[in-house]
Amino acid sequence: MKTNSLCRMLFAAAIAFSLTAHAQDYPSKLVKVIVPVAPGGGPDVFARVLVEKLSEKWGQPVIVENRAGVAGNICMEAASKAAPDGYTLVFAHQPPLVINKSLYAKLSYDPDAFAPISVVVAVPMVVVVHPKVQVQTVQQLIAYAKANPDRLNYASAGSGSTPHLAAEFFKSRTGVRIVHVPYKSNAPAVGDLLGGQVDLMMLDLGSVLQHARTGKLRPLAVLTEKRNPALPDVPAMSEILPGLVVSPWWGMVAPPKTPAAIAERVSATVAEALKHPDVAKRLTDMGNLVAVGSTPAEMVRFLKVERERWGNLIRAIGATAD
Repeated sequence: MKTNSLCRMLFAAAIAFSLTAHAQDYPSKLVKVIVPVAPGGGPDVFARVLVEKLSEKWGQPVIVENRAGVAGNICMEAASKAAPDGYTLVFAHQPPLVINKSLYAKLSYDPDAFAPISVVVAVPMVVVVHPKVQVQTVQQLIAYAKANPDRLNYASAGSGSTPHLAAEFFKSRTGVRIVHVPYKSNAPAVGDLLGGQVDLMMLDLGSVLQHARTGKLRPLAVLTEKRNPALPDVPAMSEILPGLVVSPWWGMVAPPKTPAAIAERVSATVAEALKHPDVAKRLTDMGNLVAVGSTPAEMVRFLKVERERWGNLIRAIGATAD
């Protein structure tokens, strides 16, 4: 018995030593970062900026592979089957990591099994209305919607999307009745909002910042804790409704069972890359994205809170993607 126990201890020590050595040598070849969006969009552009800095730091090629479709599920399914050696990473957002598990009856991957690396950036959101809507403030919007239930409508990128859940969060806090008009993506939704076919929307600031500055859309509030420098005169929703904060985010994870030492190494490099002046400028240009660069342990805690928050809201409103 003692011999067997000693063998197990030696075997475990050998594995630990091997993983540590592997992490110290990592990366020694090409690294692939899978992104769940099509080429050319904001997240894809930023992913390419980030991987360029990772490649410079590591002295190894780092490439982006786009796997768009089904709210990020296609990307995550592919990544879940990749070798857990650090040479496949994922740059993903809220839906496949924390929201879809509550929206879909069944997923082909387990979002909780991925190895957290870093919450990379937070994306500020804003409430905008078409100028035809005769409200100038959030307080006026609430008063009008309560006096005219179901008369106003709001656009979203589809059931379960962050714009949809943000609006439903607002409705649950205020008790207003506003009709949901789902689209397949943000682009056609914003197009109809600009044309006045829909009344309002809650979405990422970068998508509508120029329209807000030129008066084509009227911003009422940003959904962050504090005001955004891009729209300094627009209040934060938390000034009006404390606790109503919605900030989409993008983070990096690795396939299930990726060694913690590798996750820590990638996380440290991501945090370092986010401090580079070129990256900081790109974040500002893309709508004042906020650099985060968390540790794997911090991301674990963050994901737990996010899953509970959005899961509770999805169950409360009965949203489903099936």
